[in-house]
Amino acid sequence: MGARRPPRPPGRGAGGGGGGPARPAAAPPRAAVAPTVLALGTVSLVTDVSSEMVTAVLPLYLVTGLGLSPLGFGLLDGIHNGFSALVRLAGGHLADRGGGRHKWVAGAGYGISALCKPLLLMAHSLAPIGLVLAADRTGKGLRTAPRDALISLSSTPEARGRAFGVHRAMDTAGALFGPPAAFLILRATVDGYDAVFTVSFCVAVSGVLVLVLFVPGGRVRGPADAARPTVRAALALLRRRDLRRVTVCALLLGLATVSDSFVYLLLQRRLGVPDRWFALLPLGTAAAFLLLAVPLGRLADRVGRWRVFLAGHGSLLLAYTLLLTSWHGTALPCAVLALHGGFYAATDGVLMAAASEGVPEELRSSGLAVVQTGQSTARFACSLLFGAAWTLWGDRTALAVATAALAGCAALSVALRPASLRPAALRPSQEHAS
Repeated sequence: MGARRPPRPPGRGAGGGGGGPARPAAAPPRAAVAPTVLALGTVSLVTDVSSEMVTAVLPLYLVTGLGLSPLGFGLLDGIHNGFSALVRLAGGHLADRGGGRHKWVAGAGYGISALCKPLLLMAHSLAPIGLVLAADRTGKGLRTAPRDALISLSSTPEARGRAFGVHRAMDTAGALFGPPAAFLILRATVDGYDAVFTVSFCVAVSGVLVLVLFVPGGRVRGPADAARPTVRAALALLRRRDLRRVTVCALLLGLATVSDSFVYLLLQRRLGVPDRWFALLPLGTAAAFLLLAVPLGRLADRVGRWRVFLAGHGSLLLAYTLLLTSWHGTALPCAVLALHGGFYAATDGVLMAAASEGVPEELRSSGLAVVQTGQSTARFACSLLFGAAWTLWGDRTALAVATAALAGCAALSVALRPASLRPAALRPSQEHAS
């Protein structure tokens, strides 16, 4: 946010000299995006280069390299995407205590995830890999809510969709660099996977350094009668009607959201993509996410976060439907990955912007953690169930069931209509509403 202008000297107001009535001074302009958002976006960009290098090769490494079954991969993928649910509330609580330690709790989370990258070099079976992925997701669980709370607290309510969109776009820019880096390393080295994990660690460490050096570490000062940042106070936030409905929506829709890795494996099997090109599939999702994150964030601020959020899940539903058709054209991966990226652009930051409404500043990190916990727990369950369904019934039947489930959960979510997903311009600020 921009700094305030110094007051004008007497007699030099907008109305000219001191003879006439002075016109009201114009409100000072605000920066489109707060410096804190840009700094956190840089951290996420660097960190995502590291994480996407691993994510791009991990499905192939586990299924082809280590020979895991779809059920075994579903278990590990569920751990990778959902284990953070166990520690998100703890991360949010730690960040809120003492007036807010958002930067340092987030930094600890980034550091834990960075240390897990070289540990993948020593894990060659299901149990050790599961432990490493669990530790990595513990780091993600610790950092996500404090980071999003910093973005929310540094942005005005009417511009939060844009702020989260800018952050997610910068984050996704890192996702565009990660898979090509992994691809080039795999082609240029003999021990390709080991080299990918080593370079990923070095990049992750640089992300932690950017956070320590450039992200402000300000503390939140709530009103005198503010709720104490306890776990009980965080859970009590669910008594707020809007936050409860946002959480239920996130949980319901997460139950039918097939993980990215399964989407890429389905595309590979449908099109016969060679193994050496598999690591490039996430680029399609990342490119669409990058291009659409800011426009859809701004659109959500104007027309309503609910409409954009639900439209994002409609995009995902269409992507699943295309994968179920008999279409084998070269445009299929482009369409599916574009819809997949559009889904994330319309839902990821929009959900956090919506959840921020009505949550007091001193409990902002905890409130966002409640929503994220519900969503990640549901996606963890979806990964396990989809992996089991693929093993028992085959990939096509499993995807058909997931598509029907997503349509049903979306229909249930329509009925909830949280007020906090309406346009920010059409409702009063609820920054400290009870």
